[in-house]
Amino acid sequence: MTNTLTNHTAALTVNQAMRALRGDRSAGEFATAVRRAGREIGEHVSCDARYVGRVESGAIRRPNYAYERVFLHMFPGSSLEDLGFAPRAEARRAGGMRETTDQNHEENDDVHRRTFLSGAPVTMAAVLGLDQPLPAAAAAPGTVAPGRKVGAADARRVEAAVREIRLLDDVQGGDALFDRAGRVLRTAYQLLNCGSYGRGVEQRLQSGAGELAISVGWLAHDSGRLADARSFYAEALATARMADDPALEAHAFCNSAFLARDAGRPREAVRAAQAAHQVALKLGSQRLCSLLAMREAGAWAQLQDRGACVRSLQQAQRLYAAGPAEADPEWMSFYGEAELAGLEAQCWSALGEWEQAEGCARSAIELQQPHFVRNRALYTAELAHDQLGRGELAAAATSGGQVVALLGEVHSTRIRSMVADTASRLRPHRAVPEVAEFISRYDVSMAS
Repeated sequence: MTNTLTNHTAALTVNQAMRALRGDRSAGEFATAVRRAGREIGEHVSCDARYVGRVESGAIRRPNYAYERVFLHMFPGSSLEDLGFAPRAEARRAGGMRETTDQNHEENDDVHRRTFLSGAPVTMAAVLGLDQPLPAAAAAPGTVAPGRKVGAADARRVEAAVREIRLLDDVQGGDALFDRAGRVLRTAYQLLNCGSYGRGVEQRLQSGAGELAISVGWLAHDSGRLADARSFYAEALATARMADDPALEAHAFCNSAFLARDAGRPREAVRAAQAAHQVALKLGSQRLCSLLAMREAGAWAQLQDRGACVRSLQQAQRLYAAGPAEADPEWMSFYGEAELAGLEAQCWSALGEWEQAEGCARSAIELQQPHFVRNRALYTAELAHDQLGRGELAAAATSGGQVVALLGEVHSTRIRSMVADTASRLRPHRAVPEVAEFISRYDVSMAS
């Protein structure tokens, strides 16, 4: 970093040095790089796109010590002043230490996040296309040279990656896929932002990159990284708006609604589901509208509005009964009768109506195709939760044990959290033989 750049950025409110260092990466991609650099030196920072925006806008005049170490590790030989930050004494006088305090909670969140499983590198690279190098014009591994000709073959690779990620997630869950899928996403945005292409390829790249952002967001959601998921969904929504792509916009809102519900923001979930519905009306897919009604039902259940929940459930079932159509989005392949029953089970569970919840969870398990191991584990974990709600300790322990047996194949922090909650609530009842056996199996599984 030159002295000229240092002097230039010191005089500005906007941190142009950090903006320049981000380059053509999105804020979400840069945040991922910051977190990765933190892990390399043992610092746990929960950087997301919002934090990057605050840095670049000048709202954070001086990072706290954890971020300081990470940034200096990322850009060796530079001082914080070189990176566009104010001297610490100046930031303190200007009230900048309040920003530092505000970040403590965000950074400590990473201490509670589990380390992602690395998976099988060679296999994963081959499946996601990461073993196929970009053409020679690429400036460096993982980058795309400005102006490189991008064609239909590149667009097909992006589209194929979306399908493969979804397929692998159905089988094994999000933990093992997150980092590698993020690399694919970065490549897609590199192609979009740096390449040279015609209008047809541009549309396909925008749609593909947006769908990839949603897929990576879902992997983050399933892996318990809810702040990351929110950033990726926002990125997908922005891409959809710029591309004037209503299908992508509806998908982004749909996933945002699900995320908001799981994050304990049910009002936001209702608004997102309703926004998605307004966009989806243009698309002519009854199945999509059914799923959106289910998203809304889940939010109403969390708000304990039984009447609104039931109305949304009835709407979802009526729309689903209309059958499939050509207009149904490809990404909705997961939304079959099993998922319909599983989502309904979650609604009754949130309302505390355990008998109905248990019945729906059983239906979901029976209807689920055997090779979708992740979903079978999810529905069985839901069943255990509902049985526990009914006071059926032995039955809940048996169901919990079935989930534990699947954990070797399924890498989903969300599912592990569900079975961990069941184990915690059952521990005081180890006098019940089935409970004692489940707790023993669970503890062995967690220790291995």
